[in-house]
Amino acid sequence: MNLKRLFCAVCVVLGSFHYAHANTDDMRLHGQGTLRWLGLKIYDAQLFAPSQFSASTRFERPFALELTYARNFSSQSIAERSLGEIKRLGIGSAAQHARWLAQMQAIFPDVQMGDRLRGVHQPGQGVSFYKNGQRIGNIQDPEFSRAFFAIWFDPKTAEPALRNRLLGLAASDQP
Repeated sequence: MNLKRLFCAVCVVLGSFHYAHANTDDMRLHGQGTLRWLGLKIYDAQLFAPSQFSASTRFERPFALELTYARNFSSQSIAERSLGEIKRLGIGSAAQHARWLAQMQAIFPDVQMGDRLRGVHQPGQGVSFYKNGQRIGNIQDPEFSRAFFAIWFDPKTAEPALRNRLLGLAASDQP
């Protein structure tokens, strides 16, 4: 590998690192909750966000959502369930759904009990994903990022109590 190619490779790696960590210095734990299905614990969720974070302006600043799994799931089931929730919310076109599913299938790993998956929203850029602290990929599509995080933060989410806990809202504060 010549020096020019090595320099380009280093720039790509550093650019990816900057993409994932840009503007996240002021993040703090904003809210947390547990998802249960038929009484079975599926995962614990934590939202890390800037101090000025609010439900109405959530996509204007970077934030991170981390899920700590209590069960084993295949990458395929995580991607398909995510797309199913996006469709249920009425977000995106058929072409976007096909593209987003392919991108999630390429990035999402199988998870075992105790594994952590983190998504970092970067306004206007997209989302970076991490498994147990290691970067596993980016989807550089701002519309996908908004659709993906809508699973937890949209007022029509399938889990409004979890949404409220993550966003720090009382039941009466929900729009």
